[in-house]
Amino acid sequence: MERVEVDGLQIAYERAGTGPPLVLLHGYVGDGPVTWRRQLDDLSDDFTVVAWDAPGAGGSSDPPERFGLAGYADCLAGFVDRLGLGRPHLAGISFGGILALALSGRHPAVPRSLVLASAYAGWAGSLPAEVADQRLRQAMVLSDLPPEEFAGTLLPTMFSESTPRASVEAFGASLRVFHPVGFRAMAHASAENVRDVLARIQVPTLLLYGDRDVRAPLAVAEDLHRSIPGARLVLLPRAGHVTTIEVPEAFNAAVRGFLNDLQEGA
Repeated sequence: MERVEVDGLQIAYERAGTGPPLVLLHGYVGDGPVTWRRQLDDLSDDFTVVAWDAPGAGGSSDPPERFGLAGYADCLAGFVDRLGLGRPHLAGISFGGILALALSGRHPAVPRSLVLASAYAGWAGSLPAEVADQRLRQAMVLSDLPPEEFAGTLLPTMFSESTPRASVEAFGASLRVFHPVGFRAMAHASAENVRDVLARIQVPTLLLYGDRDVRAPLAVAEDLHRSIPGARLVLLPRAGHVTTIEVPEAFNAAVRGFLNDLQEGA
């Protein structure tokens, strides 16, 4: 892992490959390298792939608990600038997708394209109010649990039943080293509403969703598809929420095809 300081926070990240930059944004549990291992390994033949640990996760510093999407988006823009990545492609899963949308709203000149996987327009922007409120309340309770109980509560909602046990356990290990303060910060940010950004997105956008996702179900995918101009929606069969781990070959093929089409059309 490498590290860089952005606005007083130490940000850990892993980088691989050469070519056009592709920045990978993990969800509100886990970290960059575990969530994106197969993408770091498989897409680095065509791209400079950079997976960060968001503030409050993995090897990165904890932000203030009320950092908010604005704080995360500004930090991400600073991270891209500090690494000299220019205008990278951005791929975000779950909270990472919310963050990519927030960045697009606050710093529209940064992303070259968006890949939004298992994403929301923020919980408040994509889920019924009672569901969004329940998720945030649950997160506050979970943040005080012992690591085993924390992981045991969340893991069953992340994967379809067909996911190999070894893959689930590897992701579970990253949950057991969660940062309570950082987790609360990401939960508060996830709960925000960024629907106002959707219609203003002017870069090519790919939406990737598992057809068995119980956290970001098909209705969420279809709503973003309708709301983002020109967005392309791909459903990944037999996959739940963490599609990067569950169906990495199909996920990577969809991302590679999307980005190669952009390169050829440039």
